[in-house]
Amino acid sequence: MRGLFISELRKKHRLSQESVAKRLGITRPTYIQIERGERDLTITEAEKLSELFGVTLEDIRAGKVSIPLIKIEKSIKGNKIRKKEDARISIPQKNIEKFRQILMHILRKCGGKPNVGMTVIYKILYFIDFDYYEKHEEQIMGLVYLKNTHGPTPYYFDELIKEMKNRGIIEELKSKFYIYPQTKYLIDPRIEPDLSILNGREIEHIDWEIARLSDLTASMLSELSHRDVPWISAEEGKPLDYEAVFYRTKDTSVREYDADED
Repeated sequence: MRGLFISELRKKHRLSQESVAKRLGITRPTYIQIERGERDLTITEAEKLSELFGVTLEDIRAGKVSIPLIKIEKSIKGNKIRKKEDARISIPQKNIEKFRQILMHILRKCGGKPNVGMTVIYKILYFIDFDYYEKHEEQIMGLVYLKNTHGPTPYYFDELIKEMKNRGIIEELKSKFYIYPQTKYLIDPRIEPDLSILNGREIEHIDWEIARLSDLTASMLSELSHRDVPWISAEEGKPLDYEAVFYRTKDTSVREYDADED
């Protein structure tokens, strides 16, 4: 069962057996034995698969993924989100650090704009993640987004904001945008995000999203996300599926598909 589970995760992430084998530091024939259930994983290999596929180490060992509910509680290590009935979502530490630096970059670039509050930031993060996945079939932050009335909401956002407030990196302000209540986050101008964790293509993509989205209002961005297939196809209160980006309409698609890809 575990081998089949790993095989399904690999296919879902559109990775070849060769590429996963290289990540694990083993040969492809050895990796094939793992998928066939003919060879057990070492602890190090299981940890690498956990980070690569964005699931917990426990899920890799059990050969299944637990489905999360609503309430979030960060574990002591800070890289897992725990929920009722002991269900879990894993966010690898590397992805959390990317999230932290990207959020700081967003706030430096556009956090001071009158229209940019929490809801706008939610949507910018969402489109950064899902558009990048559609364009390149790779994850940039790999965050989990929950479907709610106003559009996709990123898990771990509240925890990260709380941490950054406690460290004096950002200040939270309650204000209004016209007649609408707004929560703003202003970053300490003396603090620079560390973008060395990102490659050039990722930075270019993030800046493109900021440029095209940061002047839109929260209601405009919510409406745009409501027309997007990942949000439409998800159940209320459940995570959005990254694979749904490949079923987008021209209205929200950002990838230039070849004729034979249609």
